[in-house]
Amino acid sequence: MYNLALFGPPGSGKGTLAKNLVEKYGFIHLSTGDMIRQEIADQTELGKMAAEIINSGALLSDDIVIKMIQKRIESESTESFGFIFDGFPRTVTQAEALSKMLKENGTPLNAFVKLDVPQEILMERMLRRAEIENRPDDTEEVILNRFKEYEAKTLPVFDYFKNENICFEIDSIGPPERTVRIFDEALGFNK
Repeated sequence: MYNLALFGPPGSGKGTLAKNLVEKYGFIHLSTGDMIRQEIADQTELGKMAAEIINSGALLSDDIVIKMIQKRIESESTESFGFIFDGFPRTVTQAEALSKMLKENGTPLNAFVKLDVPQEILMERMLRRAEIENRPDDTEEVILNRFKEYEAKTLPVFDYFKNENICFEIDSIGPPERTVRIFDEALGFNK
């Protein structure tokens, strides 16, 4: 089993890359954003609470996100190629919890992949996505707040994993096919 986490600022292409890798290799895609949006759509208690927090550009508490991920890991088959964690971990506390969960399952995190994109391109992507997907969490004000949250709380996660020699940085500026090719080359994936 090969487990990897996709890391990067909002709009860097984590979800798009994850979907391409699921199709190409058969990973199980665990997207905290998708899980949370489903809770909101289903109008669950968690969804109502999450909507208010997310619409301000802030992050959900570590405890809530960790429980969601743990529940999904336990419910999925371990006979897949592995897991792609998209949008998780976003804090050092979440990184520690993920490392512990995977080690307890006997399947450690194999790669932590950071997607690099300049902020002006990120803003363009997210505003375009807001129009296409009608996402209330993609206004310019909220996006700027999400960038601040990323720099303050999420960027330190990369340093957490750096000592484990599993970190890769890849350029995610161009079209998705290019990012997949760069990913495959950087991690030695060729199918």
